[in-house]
Amino acid sequence: MIANYGTHKTPAIKAWLARHPRFHMRFTSTGSSWINQVERWFGFLTGQLIRRGVHKSVQSPEKDIQNWIAQWNKDPRPSVWKKTAEEILESLARYCRRTAGAEH
Repeated sequence: MIANYGTHKTPAIKAWLARHPRFHMRFTSTGSSWINQVERWFGFLTGQLIRRGVHKSVQSPEKDIQNWIAQWNKDPRPSVWKKTAEEILESLARYCRRTAGAEH
């Protein structure tokens, strides 16, 4: 999978792909790139541990983060959409109506 970036278009990459035909490019939209998933995971970490924690040393959050990751890995869960496409689009439309004409 490739995020929206031009590295796959360089001559070296094109040549490598030509020599390895079993590999195929799969492009993702900007909003669903792998980095967005990484950022979301760090958002969970921040919301569930870092903002709630009290740490009096560098070792304290390091230990807490390692424990949190170990627990996370014991019970991994995929993200599940809780809204329909219509609900998301209506929410976006309400936001656009609220902010239309707002000076920035």
